[in-house]
Amino acid sequence: MKFRVILHHLSLIIIGVGIAMLIPMMFSLISGDGAATSFAGPVAFCLAGGATARLLTATKGHRLSTREAILLVAGGWVFASSVGALPYYLSGAVPTYIDAYFEAMSGFTTTGATVFTSIETQHQSILLWRSVTQWLGGMGIIMLFVALFPVLGLGSAHLIEAEMPGSQHGERLTARIRDSAKALWLIYLGMTITLYVLLRFAGLMPFDAVNISLTTMPTGGFAPTDLSITSYNNIWVEIIVTVFMVLAGVNFGLYYFLFYKRRPSYLFKNTEFRVYIAILIFSGTIISLNLLGQMGMSPGEAFRYGTFQIASIMTTTGFASTNFDVWPTFSKAILLVLMVIGACAGSTTGALKVIRIVVLFKYIHRRLLMVFKPNTVIPIKVDENTLPDNIISRIISLTLLYVILAAAGFMVMSAIGLEPITAFSSVLACIGNVGPGFGGVGAIENYAFIPLVGKSVLILLMLAGRLEILTIMVLFMPSFWRWR
Repeated sequence: MKFRVILHHLSLIIIGVGIAMLIPMMFSLISGDGAATSFAGPVAFCLAGGATARLLTATKGHRLSTREAILLVAGGWVFASSVGALPYYLSGAVPTYIDAYFEAMSGFTTTGATVFTSIETQHQSILLWRSVTQWLGGMGIIMLFVALFPVLGLGSAHLIEAEMPGSQHGERLTARIRDSAKALWLIYLGMTITLYVLLRFAGLMPFDAVNISLTTMPTGGFAPTDLSITSYNNIWVEIIVTVFMVLAGVNFGLYYFLFYKRRPSYLFKNTEFRVYIAILIFSGTIISLNLLGQMGMSPGEAFRYGTFQIASIMTTTGFASTNFDVWPTFSKAILLVLMVIGACAGSTTGALKVIRIVVLFKYIHRRLLMVFKPNTVIPIKVDENTLPDNIISRIISLTLLYVILAAAGFMVMSAIGLEPITAFSSVLACIGNVGPGFGGVGAIENYAFIPLVGKSVLILLMLAGRLEILTIMVLFMPSFWRWR
């Protein structure tokens, strides 16, 4: 591996994070909230340090290998969170740097888990920075730089695959990776702006509308209020956010065919999309009935809160329109299952993704048939396309690693003293990039009380979940680092 080349490209990402910090810094200067100095130092460090590193590591065009791309992607997220944490720490928003790093990693990975014990008392520029980190992380930091800077065109296919593995199942939207990345980012930007306009019409103030828009489309869930969406008590806001959370859970590649190619059939014939919508409708109905029967809600209330929370959890957004931690056990069990399933591949969501669940069920069905038909060749098909064995084995491997990491995380969180539901849901919420869980990390709670070891584990799980595990786990293999 050529670490000089990796550092050369990594410096561009650091510069980009510094430029992004100019947004909340300028907002702070204009609003006079007193946090501008907390951004000034990190901005200077990113711009000067990144530019220096880029000059010192200047090199002619070199096509990134798969290993180099993996290390660059992982390093990009780690370093982006490292410098992105500085404003939180310098402003006094959190007591320790590890807390600041937790908040930054939660932002960039669009997890939405927070260590802020009081959100509304924070500087508005700090809250804006939280939202900006989620918006940048939603479509992917590397994806953004591939779209903006042609210098990353060399080896960019490896970069996209490392950051969003399996997102398009090997199918390119355009002949050039950079054009695909640019198209997806334009769709993402357009939907964010549309959401902002609708939220303003629904009655939200500009600052709230901006933050909710920046954290809904990446399915991040950071809200500028202590009680999330509950604080607004506005049914139109809930309806609009619900719709856009569901939209954000769809494979953005399908939007490309819808908006650029004018082929809506790609959307409605897509197996994953149909299963995704079916799960949303079925789960929303079941939970609404459960809330109606066991909590005494009116039909309107049960449907309102049930559908919003189902959309929020399945898309791994993590917004709350009510304290779902007090819901009946059956409803909470459904939410836990949806934390694991997630929405569609190629979306801004976390967790396993619907398409993988579909393939796993098809694989189990094939294995059951082969018990009494051992010599039968039974291909696994999705949308009339036969999946190759390497894709199937990758899905199985990723699922097994997901289960192993979740189990290991649960054991660690239990060992440091967390009661079972808090330990289990915190792990699922972080590895699935959901944010809130149940118990001590419930809808109206936070992660501030978790000890240092626990926060460190959850940070690793957030990163692993965002990069879909395989990209991170290979870094722990000695053979990955062997020089050759």
